[in-house]
Amino acid sequence: MAIARPPQDPQIRIAEILDAAEPLFYANGYHETAISDIVKKMGVAQGTLYYYFKSKEEILEALINRHMSTFTSAFEPIIDSHSIAPPQKIESVIQAIFCTIQYKDGLLLDFLYDDRTLHLVDKLSRQGKQLVAPFLLKIIEEGKHQNYFHVSHPKAAMNLILSILDCLIDAIYEKSPVDLLTCQFKLAEDLMAKALGMQEGKIHIVNQ
Repeated sequence: MAIARPPQDPQIRIAEILDAAEPLFYANGYHETAISDIVKKMGVAQGTLYYYFKSKEEILEALINRHMSTFTSAFEPIIDSHSIAPPQKIESVIQAIFCTIQYKDGLLLDFLYDDRTLHLVDKLSRQGKQLVAPFLLKIIEEGKHQNYFHVSHPKAAMNLILSILDCLIDAIYEKSPVDLLTCQFKLAEDLMAKALGMQEGKIHIVNQ
């Protein structure tokens, strides 16, 4: 049996595999999608896919990492800006998160929110926090230095804000009623302002 030969640029083939797998995961579910479905959609031999990925979970992890890099590219211009004040940077980063999880006509990676994939949701949450944490901490320390934020422990404020964001994201994926979600967002604004040592009403976040 002939061994599938990789293209000259492996990243091209990896992108093709992810582009084929992602819509199948959304349409059919992660567990219901087989490797054979992905290679059939690509029109290649199964060995081609296994040259790059040993399992379907490896494909999923690569897909998650690709979306995580989108987060990073959205944050960096905000963090490095000298024309945006720290409170607005906090708002912009949070807004970027909520914009990113709105994916096409649904929610990003919502096919993972299944009892059988809760371990993957937990892993995704931890990865997201690890990615956002240094950006958030940098903004809080900058805001403290410029006297926008009055916090004794920036990392403690960061951890609290990450926990609040986690609760909001869970509520969105659980498709909470609009009135409940609106109330949670208002409470989140007040709690974040308090965590940063600001007056209530100084932080504004919007779920689009």
